[in-house]
Amino acid sequence: MKTVDLSIIVISYNTKQITKDCLESIIKSLKNSSINYEIIVIDNISNDDSLEMLRKYSNKYSNIELIENKENVGFGRANNQGVKLAKSDYILFLNSDIIVLEDAIEKLYNFYKQNEKKINFLGGKLLNKDMSLQPSSAPFYTLPVIFAALFLRGDYWGLTRNSPKTLKETDWVSGACILTKKKYFNKISGFDERVFMYMDEVDLLYRAKKNGMRVFFYPEAKFIHLGSASSGGKTYPILQVFNGLMFFYEKHYSKAELFLLKIMLKLKALIGLSIGHVTNNKYLKETYGKAYQMVKMG
Repeated sequence: MKTVDLSIIVISYNTKQITKDCLESIIKSLKNSSINYEIIVIDNISNDDSLEMLRKYSNKYSNIELIENKENVGFGRANNQGVKLAKSDYILFLNSDIIVLEDAIEKLYNFYKQNEKKINFLGGKLLNKDMSLQPSSAPFYTLPVIFAALFLRGDYWGLTRNSPKTLKETDWVSGACILTKKKYFNKISGFDERVFMYMDEVDLLYRAKKNGMRVFFYPEAKFIHLGSASSGGKTYPILQVFNGLMFFYEKHYSKAELFLLKIMLKLKALIGLSIGHVTNNKYLKETYGKAYQMVKMG
């Protein structure tokens, strides 16, 4: 029996066509590759016919394993499940809304293997559907970085997330595409399962850095990332980002820093709410009304 060189973990939740496109792009990308790979798909109890599609794929391909969860356990916990089942020490986390371009997986894997003495976690270059750059390399969320993200369009000016043109050591890369080794992932106890969705990779790579591990961004391996495909609109992601930032600060920062974070989040919510009332924008009123209530100052 051939050893598995690479275990690819994909989490599925109500994104039938998108997940199918993702799987097809993985298979196409590795069609002529010498890499012996497996795909572990973990479905978080989809109710949109995703399971029927996934069962067909797991029956058709011997290297696709389907795990059917009986509840939606979230992103981090499902990925932890996948790592436990993985037959390879090399793990590639791919979001279900990723389209692999050309031989991107092979490029990422080979580069990691050639440089694994200095690289612990490696992210690829993400592109939007129209092939424009998607910022996916970033500094950790210190208070100045959060201020830039909330109030200064930090991504636009490259103050927060960016998309480097050359290989770069960075604080964190998008969880939509991360390659690592099982031993590094397990050393820091994997994803924190208390984070249901969003900020999970930031927390993971923050702990990796604290343990002396190094994170790099590799621009030669390119992937399209559709973004927020299973989130159901814009409101949910924004609320989860608010939640994620507060969780991250409660876990890793001082009470004073957490207090300052909450002031910024309250202010952001107030601005969004005010604009919503002035323009009579239902989405802004609903989203930032909920966000304002979510931030408890006590």
